[in-house]
Amino acid sequence: MLLRLPTSVSAAQECLAEGAVPIGGATLVWALWQREGFPEQAMSLRSLPEATVVEPEALGAAVVLNEIDDRVPEVLRRAARSVGTGAVRRTATVGGNIVGSTLRCLLPAALVLDARATVLGSDGPYETDLAEVVAKRHLLLGIRWRTPISSGYHKEPGDAGGPPPLVVATAVHADGEGGRVLRVAVRDGYEVLSDAVPCDGGADRILEALERGDVGALPAPARDVLRRQVAGGLG
Repeated sequence: MLLRLPTSVSAAQECLAEGAVPIGGATLVWALWQREGFPEQAMSLRSLPEATVVEPEALGAAVVLNEIDDRVPEVLRRAARSVGTGAVRRTATVGGNIVGSTLRCLLPAALVLDARATVLGSDGPYETDLAEVVAKRHLLLGIRWRTPISSGYHKEPGDAGGPPPLVVATAVHADGEGGRVLRVAVRDGYEVLSDAVPCDGGADRILEALERGDVGALPAPARDVLRRQVAGGLG
């Protein structure tokens, strides 16, 4: 297998056009390839500047999870630290987790940051929302967001090889008009639900508004965890 390491977006486009398979950190595909055979060409974005940024409001897709530090919001940092073992976090990438994984531990954190994705298409890079990235499995170059007032991340304990543990992410944002907006995202099993409500009228009113949205359909235990996280985030 030939591993290609493009250093520019145009070179990455050329690799894709010639059939190179994006691999991220290869933590998810290596065992599959060992069973079913390796592709002729693979491509890593680890040498592409656009995919390796770590900034207060941007994160590249080729950044390994172990490199995500206090330059980014707490919700994203804690999400990265919750993934797998130290060995996994030293190789798994942001793009591999959000696009390649079925667990997508970083996705709730990115959703509450109201992140936008930059992806590489046949005509070059363009911006889109995370829902499209996940649904169409685009080649992710990175994500950008606006800094929240506060954020939090909670992951329930889980057993190795068992069902995905519950994840609740929250973030409070300024709404540009002097008010605040609470964004929440919950991973329940393999499904991720999200919502946003104004932060007015106190915690009870905010929780009532959330109950009327998509997250209101969660099972009672998940809603209880969500209530605790929302109350803590507002505090």
